[in-house]
Amino acid sequence: MLDITSDTAGDRPSPRTADAAQGAAQVDNQVDNQANDRVLLDAYSNAVIDVTERVGPAVVRVETGPKVRNARERGGLGSGIVISPDGFVLTNSHVVGSSKEIRLRDTEGFVTDAHVLGVDPDTDLALLRADGARDLPYASLGNSKTLRRGQLVVAIGNPLGFESTVTAGVVSALGRSIRSVSGRTIEDVIQTDAALNPGNSGGPLVSSKAEVIGINTAIINGAQGICFAVASNTAQFVLSEIIRHGYVRRAYIGVAGQTAPVPRRHAVLAGVENKMGALLMQIEPDSPAARAGLLPGDVAIRLDGIEINGVDDLIRVLDHSRIDRTLSMDVLRLGRLRAIDIHPIGRKPAKQ
Repeated sequence: MLDITSDTAGDRPSPRTADAAQGAAQVDNQVDNQANDRVLLDAYSNAVIDVTERVGPAVVRVETGPKVRNARERGGLGSGIVISPDGFVLTNSHVVGSSKEIRLRDTEGFVTDAHVLGVDPDTDLALLRADGARDLPYASLGNSKTLRRGQLVVAIGNPLGFESTVTAGVVSALGRSIRSVSGRTIEDVIQTDAALNPGNSGGPLVSSKAEVIGINTAIINGAQGICFAVASNTAQFVLSEIIRHGYVRRAYIGVAGQTAPVPRRHAVLAGVENKMGALLMQIEPDSPAARAGLLPGDVAIRLDGIEINGVDDLIRVLDHSRIDRTLSMDVLRLGRLRAIDIHPIGRKPAKQ
């Protein structure tokens, strides 16, 4: 019988040798991991730097009101983004307000006067035009529908008067809704954790492709990492309407109301399943609603075939595509379901 014990034992590495090999492997792994981390950090940094260098020159500081001797005395009221070489600038309507004197200051300190082409408080957007501008650095609007949660975004603006400030973060959520200064709901809002401060308003939220995918508009006081931007597709619609008509057209029927529950008894009697609706509180005289026969106390539950579960739904349905069309509105009146034909008209926003 062959004794192979001594041979195999001699082939085995000693415990000390095995430990040394394992330690060396761990060191190699740590070195590899550190190298990979550096590569990832460099890629992240390079992406932010690239976006900043490409879009930064198109970001302007928006100043309103009388001129002052020293621009630093007043600080930046807000930011804006140049979207065409001939000086079209997007910003927030709350930055512009009702000011008649507007100036744009670029990253090199050059100041030019600007005028308002139109404002839309319902989306907190405004379109400006730089006077006599030619061949300006500008940024392109991207398609916000292609965004994904977790995607890298960069915010550029002038927070607290500090010019050309850059912060980075990710798309935290899509399809958010926030309330505008006019009381209307802004839909399809982008939530980001890129840090925003007063003065960032009106500045761009930019993708890693250096495309503007949002206009920064709001922060939640007391909450860190929760900031909002109006989607670029909304901005594209607003600027197109302002360029063509001077304002954003929306359908008007002449009602004021509130979201209210539909009494279960009324829903059963009418054979509907709505739990909520838009309770009409006021009907403006000689309005489409008045001419259609709508009454205070009616509860709108459907318009043009779309279910209405509150005032926001009613406002959302009344967009520009329904101007000068006869629509069917289903309302509950004293427990009975009524179908009423109504003809919305286009109306200029009250706040300009």
